[in-house]
Amino acid sequence: MTSSSSSKFRLAQVVGYRLWVSLVNIDNTVSTVNIDLYTTPLNPQPFLPYIMTKEQQIQPNLMEQNNAPIYEALKEFSRKHVVPFDVPGHKRGRGNPELVKLLGKQCVELDVNSMKPLDNLCHPISVIKEAESLCAKAFGAKHAFLMVGGTTSAVQTMVLTASKKGEKIILPRNVHRSVINALVVNGATPIYVNPDTDKRLGIALGMKISQIEKAIEQNPDAVAILVNNPTYYGICSNLKKIVELAHAHNMMVLVDEAHGTHFYFGENMPISAMAAGADMSCVSMHKSGGSLTQSSVLLTGGNVSPGYVRQVINLTQTTSASYLLLASLDISRRNLALRGKEAFAKVVEMAEYGRQEINKIGGYYAYGSEIINGDSVYDFDKTKLSIFTLDIGLAGIEVYDLLRDEYDIQMELGDIGNTLAYISIGDRMREMERLVSALYDIRRRYHKDRTGMFDHEYINPSVVMTPQEAFYAPKEEMLPIRECNGRICTEFVMSYPPGIPILAPGERITQEIIDYILYAKEKGCSMTGPEDENIERLNVIKEATTY
Repeated sequence: MTSSSSSKFRLAQVVGYRLWVSLVNIDNTVSTVNIDLYTTPLNPQPFLPYIMTKEQQIQPNLMEQNNAPIYEALKEFSRKHVVPFDVPGHKRGRGNPELVKLLGKQCVELDVNSMKPLDNLCHPISVIKEAESLCAKAFGAKHAFLMVGGTTSAVQTMVLTASKKGEKIILPRNVHRSVINALVVNGATPIYVNPDTDKRLGIALGMKISQIEKAIEQNPDAVAILVNNPTYYGICSNLKKIVELAHAHNMMVLVDEAHGTHFYFGENMPISAMAAGADMSCVSMHKSGGSLTQSSVLLTGGNVSPGYVRQVINLTQTTSASYLLLASLDISRRNLALRGKEAFAKVVEMAEYGRQEINKIGGYYAYGSEIINGDSVYDFDKTKLSIFTLDIGLAGIEVYDLLRDEYDIQMELGDIGNTLAYISIGDRMREMERLVSALYDIRRRYHKDRTGMFDHEYINPSVVMTPQEAFYAPKEEMLPIRECNGRICTEFVMSYPPGIPILAPGERITQEIIDYILYAKEKGCSMTGPEDENIERLNVIKEATTY
């Protein structure tokens, strides 16, 4: 069989000596033929990246997803040995041998600048545009934007696209700092929906429909609703109902789906933002999708202007996009589109196994779908392995530190009451067994009475000013944190992760918040945000508590 310029070959199936080959024609029609090999047995190994299931054979879109245009363009560029009189200055690693030794020759050689054969992320017209189109199809979105500034950049793009100075946006207070940072920049007014708190676990839950309805009733002029779905702890809101409510009142729906990439590819997952009809969503491909750290995807529906979104992205995103990040997004999208269902089935299996075994130890509580209540916990992300630790007398951050320092196990998160194991496509069952064993040993060695321990993670704030007003307000000389009760904060204070502010600009500082910050510091939480790196003093507005 000979190839022609009008067809692309994709190996569909290998059965004994017989190859089933699908042809994607120039008009996107698919034809399939077979070739019998009568000579020597066929070794299928070289063809494995192209092998398709029977399900994939009858779906042209899945066959199309086997393409990775940025990756292919980089490979072609590498073969040409182009003389680099452009940036980056390491010149394919020749100027920095230590970097080559650390990262490898191939990696450094692919750290290149935008150019005609490789397209330009600020204004894509060729391979990046094609990669974004494939990404949109894989996620079921109208448009997709490859992001190299992390999901932080994508979240900020959503807020800046949907709102401007003086406009209202409805959102839960337990949002990532990037949301409030965007409000500092554009001057929009947050209308906070304070979520319920699970009294045992001490964690904030999802947005209740009654809370959304009340917020809309009181703020009919709001322009958008932003939803965390899922939260760091796996909590999901009734996203489809929220979308229906918002659209009925001409409000956009923005979804921070940083921890929900797998919703688009796994089976029996909570509903994804695009499937629910949301207007914009951002997914951290580097979290559960397998791409390189700092790579992300911004998704939009049909009612959002892609040209305007690109303009907003270009306000803050770098003009020197990393092709290592872009290629990792391209390859990871392909991998998830072709093999995501099977991969995430294994992830769920591992997480469920971990939950069962950890709960057998005693003292810990690895929570799962049993906490679903149909409202504030409308659904639960079964890939999340969140472990409540207070009943063994240790804060989540203390268990987090012990696992790292004594057992060489790095968890994703440790807060006051919980630690989180982030399970994804690169994990293996033997590592899960090692975690279970370490948790058993920690309970045996360090168990103590929990009397006097702080028992909740989230404190409802008192919002006095918009984030922008407070951030730029005249400041008093930084006060010792113990003297700040009743004053209005002009900066952030948070544990990271999860990056949910304990205090945000414009919020009144209470004694409960002061006690929480001091307790979190004492327990060893990683605290960030304030100007004072030791977090012993806070910036407050110059005026006294007359607001």
